[in-house]
Amino acid sequence: MVRDAESNAGSGSRACQMVRDAESNAGNASRAVAPRCAGPSRDAAYDGRVTRTVESAQVLPYPRELQAVGTESRPFEHLLDLADLPPGAMRRITRGELDVLVAHTARGIAATDDRCPHMSAPLSIGVLEDCVVGCPLHEGRFDLASGRPVRMPTTGGLDPEGRYHPVWTPSGSAPKVDPPGKKAEARQLTRVRLLRYYPVRIRDGSIEVALPQLPTG
Repeated sequence: MVRDAESNAGSGSRACQMVRDAESNAGNASRAVAPRCAGPSRDAAYDGRVTRTVESAQVLPYPRELQAVGTESRPFEHLLDLADLPPGAMRRITRGELDVLVAHTARGIAATDDRCPHMSAPLSIGVLEDCVVGCPLHEGRFDLASGRPVRMPTTGGLDPEGRYHPVWTPSGSAPKVDPPGKKAEARQLTRVRLLRYYPVRIRDGSIEVALPQLPTG
C-alpha cells in the first residue's frame, strides 16, 4: 500500500461518491457522477506490488481482487517511457491482440484494458479528469482508482451489481428515445463490468507492466 494509502486509509470521505446530477434528469441514478478519485478504504486489499514512487511519479493502487487474470506471476515489461506520459495523459499500448490503456491520473499511473467495460470503445481517446476516465461513445465515466462506474452510459443497462439504470439524455440534447424491441432489450441487459488492472512499476524512467501470457502464432 502506498504511503498515501496508509495515511488516508481511514478516510472514507475521500472515496468517489456517486452523486445525483442536478440537471434536468436529476432523479436518474444512471447519471450519478464522482468528480474526485476514489481513495483506499480501510477494508480494501490493495496490490502490494504497486508501491514504488520514482521521479515524482507514483503507481495508482488498485483493489487486489480486480487484478487481471494471468498476471499474478508474470514478469514486468517496458511499455513506454515515463517522459512520454505526463500527468493527465493517456496512451494505448498494443501487444499482440491486447490493447492496454496506460493513464497518468491525479493519484498515479494505472494500466487496464483500453476498452470501455460497457461496449468496448477505446477509453484512451476519452477524457481523463482526476482519476475518472470518460468513454467517448456513450458518456459513461469510470473511476480508475476503484474500477467502478461513476456514471452509467446514456444507453443505461445493468451496473456491476446487476441493478438496472434507464437510458438518459445529456444536458442540451434532444430526449433519448428507446423504442421497445430486441435492441432495447439488449441495452437493458448489457452489464457494465468492473475494470481489471495490470500491475505497474516505474524503474529508471520506464513504465513497466505485467501482462498475461499472449497467444503465439
